[in-house]
Amino acid sequence: MPDLKPFLRLRHRLCLGAAVAALLGGPAAATQAEPGAGDAPARPAAAPKVYRYLSGGTPSFSDRPPAHGQYVVLRPGCYACSPDSGVDWHATRLHHDKYASEIERAARQYRVDPALVRAVIHAESGFNARARSHKGAQGLMQLMPATARELGVRNAMLPDENIRGGARYLAALLARFRHDVTLAAAAYNAGPEAVQRYAGVPPYAETRVYVQRVRILHQRYRGVQ
Repeated sequence: MPDLKPFLRLRHRLCLGAAVAALLGGPAAATQAEPGAGDAPARPAAAPKVYRYLSGGTPSFSDRPPAHGQYVVLRPGCYACSPDSGVDWHATRLHHDKYASEIERAARQYRVDPALVRAVIHAESGFNARARSHKGAQGLMQLMPATARELGVRNAMLPDENIRGGARYLAALLARFRHDVTLAAAAYNAGPEAVQRYAGVPPYAETRVYVQRVRILHQRYRGVQ
């Protein structure tokens, strides 16, 4: 049987159902875990490569390529997740007018900074409402189907529902991490458990660049240069 651990680690959205339910049931300030001496590598760790292939006609996943047959390498799927991105995040065009009413409504409902909602949408999908990742994340805020259900989203491809669900999840993460935007962004990408485990931003290259880019976009959408 292929090792599924690398695939499950690649992005937290594949197994967020229970975590989302816990957050929404009563988000609390995170208890910071004491990291062990060898927990965090000195340099950001690259997200592991995950190989998808057919085994007896069934899709299988592993951190090593199969000895025989064709395979596909799965890579980070969100717009701002690639460590090798050539986008100038300080100068890329902003989208103040796209889905403005939906963003303002959701931000007001869940008491989240609308500039942060815009930054996450920009980082996740580049404001592409039809975006789908190879792992199944959907829409503007790239919600996995199980996560969307926990958030009360019936159709994640509808901008209004997607933004509402993503804003609700952001609000829960902010409450859990004492309104620390950096930690909330890291948790949106890598999962709240990873943030707790490392007592801060996890040492994954994808998560580190994601957090940096969300911070830049957040400041720019707030009008802070």
